[in-house]
Amino acid sequence: MSPTSHFFRAARPAFRARQFFFRPKHGARFQSTAAGDAAADSWAKRMWNSPIGLKTVHFWAPVMKWALVIAGISDFARPAEKLSLTQNAALTSTGLIWTRWCLIIKPKNYLLAAVNFFLGIVGVVQCTRIGLWHQSQKALTDNAESLKDQVKEEVKDVKEAVKS
Repeated sequence: MSPTSHFFRAARPAFRARQFFFRPKHGARFQSTAAGDAAADSWAKRMWNSPIGLKTVHFWAPVMKWALVIAGISDFARPAEKLSLTQNAALTSTGLIWTRWCLIIKPKNYLLAAVNFFLGIVGVVQCTRIGLWHQSQKALTDNAESLKDQVKEEVKDVKEAVKS
């Protein structure tokens, strides 16, 4: 007999309809008294003892980092020429990188991921504002250069008209 026929013969009971589709009825679990105590704990006690609770950095890091997001939002009122591109690029990159990191670590820290996501969004908006301001300044200098050339030509024409 070939080795494959041994494999199929040994695997046959696993694919019988009675064993494959239905779970056995024995071994049912009943609620213990310890589960009732855990359910009776207050919200404060559960938050205090949680792996992402009030006494961990997983809670306080996002709370404190919201100050950066609020500061970035308050910078929306400032003119774009007063903003730092390197600072906002750093905030953007750290916000986006740490958003991904927060979803990889154990325990997943959705609060920190949310604040980092918004930090990245604020940074993208500020970098876009700075980029648009630089483009408008470039267009203004180009227009000024063309006007300067036109004025020089007009001055030459006036000088020639005065001489003749």
